[in-house]
Amino acid sequence: MSAILVTGSAGLVGSDAVRFFAAQGLDVVGIDNDMRAQFFGQSASNMPNIARLTAEVERYIHHDLDIRDRAGVHRVLKRYGPSLRCVIHAAAQPSHDWAAGEPETDFSVNATGTLVLLEAVRTHCPDAVVIHVSTNKVYGDRPNRLPMEALASRYEVASEHRYRARGIDEDMLIDHCMHSLFGVSKVAADMMVQEYGRYFGLQTTSLRCGCITGPHHAGAQLHGFLSYLVQCAVLERPYTVFGYEGKQVRDNLHSSDLARAFWAVFQNPGSGRVYNMGGGREASVSIREAVAICERLTGRPFPVSYSGAQRKGDHIWWITDTARFEADHPDWFRSYDRERLLTELVQTWTELAPRMLG
Repeated sequence: MSAILVTGSAGLVGSDAVRFFAAQGLDVVGIDNDMRAQFFGQSASNMPNIARLTAEVERYIHHDLDIRDRAGVHRVLKRYGPSLRCVIHAAAQPSHDWAAGEPETDFSVNATGTLVLLEAVRTHCPDAVVIHVSTNKVYGDRPNRLPMEALASRYEVASEHRYRARGIDEDMLIDHCMHSLFGVSKVAADMMVQEYGRYFGLQTTSLRCGCITGPHHAGAQLHGFLSYLVQCAVLERPYTVFGYEGKQVRDNLHSSDLARAFWAVFQNPGSGRVYNMGGGREASVSIREAVAICERLTGRPFPVSYSGAQRKGDHIWWITDTARFEADHPDWFRSYDRERLLTELVQTWTELAPRMLG
């Protein structure tokens, strides 16, 4: 048997990875205990995803397990042992707002949970390719020190700056800046994944992702900005923009494109590798621009309110330069731009609306 392990298997990233790798003929072992419902409430629960995966993916085996449960994680990895060819670590507490309220829980999930998994891999399946879903929050608020231009609907890096054309690369420093508690826990995990590659020789890669979205995203106010924004637009619910007049920019990556990036790493792994991963300039959008596109796609106004207080450590502008990843994995490409992303999300939430509105 050839199998892979996916932690956070019921989430947006994990569930797309499950489906993609199962379609390639691999058995998929999933770990997920739906902590997302604890983080963001029942409306953000991933239980429907667990039910769909169990019913629809024949090669999927689910384990209801906390990633911090050392004995449980070792038990699962020992059971499958060397047959595990790849481990995709997508389980995480993903919100820096939530982390500020419960920093110990955040650190235990993101940092300690990652260490538990790495040690289990080293013990039971040391030849497996380990792919860690990291975050661009490891760079803290350092991107906010870039020279910015305030345009009508978005911020942009100054036209003469080297990041203007392709975005931010992996050479940006990660220290001497504010990270948020979430950012710090993910830095710890990111560095530990690198170290298990460099020190112990495991095949590890960290993908520092920005905003990820897709039709299976259970967006909430504290996490999953684009999905939550579209949900509010379609269901005609209030939406509040925090800071920067709604001109802050994110490049959104579709979860299916990320799943193909996992496959690319699986085909060409390394030890202690780090890549920035995101949607690039073609998928970049400000909140103001996203609101305008939603109004056009739904055919009705989308009134939003603006709060002057931005979140601590929040990026003003982030576009990802994926040139290093593309150089090492030349067959990988992005298939979604901003228009296709938002069109798909509007269609998804429009289909869900009758059920959600009762």
